[in-house]
Amino acid sequence: MPLRSALLVAGFVLAALNLRPAIAGISPLLDEIMNDVGLTPAAGGGITTVMVVCLGVFGPIAPLLARRIGLDRTLLAGLLVLAAGVVLRGLDGIPALYVGSAIAATAIAVMNVAMPGITKQYFPDRVNLMTGVYSSAIVGGAATASALVIPVEHATGYGWRGMSALMAVPALLAALLWLPQALRGQAGPQGGPRPFGVVLRSRVTWYVTALMGLQSFTFYVLLAWLPTIFHDAGLPADQAGYLLSVTNLVQVGATLGVPILAGRRPSQVPFVIGAGLLTVAGYLGMLLAPVAAPWLPWLWMVVLGVGQGASFALALLLIALRAPDPASVTALSSVAQSVGYAVAALGPVLFGLLRQVSGGWTVPLLTGLGVLGAQLLAGWFAGRPATLGKAYR
Repeated sequence: MPLRSALLVAGFVLAALNLRPAIAGISPLLDEIMNDVGLTPAAGGGITTVMVVCLGVFGPIAPLLARRIGLDRTLLAGLLVLAAGVVLRGLDGIPALYVGSAIAATAIAVMNVAMPGITKQYFPDRVNLMTGVYSSAIVGGAATASALVIPVEHATGYGWRGMSALMAVPALLAALLWLPQALRGQAGPQGGPRPFGVVLRSRVTWYVTALMGLQSFTFYVLLAWLPTIFHDAGLPADQAGYLLSVTNLVQVGATLGVPILAGRRPSQVPFVIGAGLLTVAGYLGMLLAPVAAPWLPWLWMVVLGVGQGASFALALLLIALRAPDPASVTALSSVAQSVGYAVAALGPVLFGLLRQVSGGWTVPLLTGLGVLGAQLLAGWFAGRPATLGKAYR
């Protein structure tokens, strides 16, 4: 592989690896952060909530930046701002904690939206393969951060502030690898028609957006509550935490493999429906027989991991496949991910409220199954062969 191509792929993959550690790495450190800064549990949980909300609110910045400075430089700017945000988050004071978290999440929102357009721009004939690569890198980055942040903290003795600043290192390394693309990329405003008009009026946009939002909802719900669900069912707290790690690890393989297969077919409906049904099976397992046998929780987590990982990767793949050019892909990505993460931010709060009102997990999990029914319907429409231009009349 020529050096230029190697730098392109390496920068692309490392950028994707940076899209979740700043969020996933907070949860293992949360007790330490709350004790050090003096936060209540609600205020501590608000750190992650602020970040997820920023993912939804600030995604539309990406198409505006891409039109002015190009997708390459938009991605580079996102990496640099992410590095600044995680460093700021580790400084003294509650305002720095929240503002730094918001800045980091805003950078991630911009990069989230830009990545499908980058895929379409640089890998137009390998969209399925590279979508699998970068979506698995996203999931792998989250799993690695949540698994390693405490061991690395103990090994280095840096504390949570030092660990937050350390997250700037891979972002800066990704920026360095991506710099050659940014220097060669579009430096001035991009001409041509603005794609938002067609994107917003297309039915395909809203099918894909619904799929992105609903699968994100069911994912973030379990990211927040899965260990608690199994702990309340009778498992020790440490084993309940391991189950979350297992389902996250399984997602890495699903996100890599499923888009490669699905992208070869004109219709992605069978894959989207299959992924949704596997997620349904995981939810049903937790509802009906969470710990009926010692091996059952692990089975449910494997099934759930395949379903959720495949659903996430397919939503990203459909963003890239359903729009005809990088500018349209970026616009569609902006709508789908902004609305999607806004919907996802409601999930953990709603499940917590339902658990509080009902006194158990039956009502929340039944609600999750209802959301999954809507996801299957959205996936059936989103997975059918179509493009934005042909779908809008």
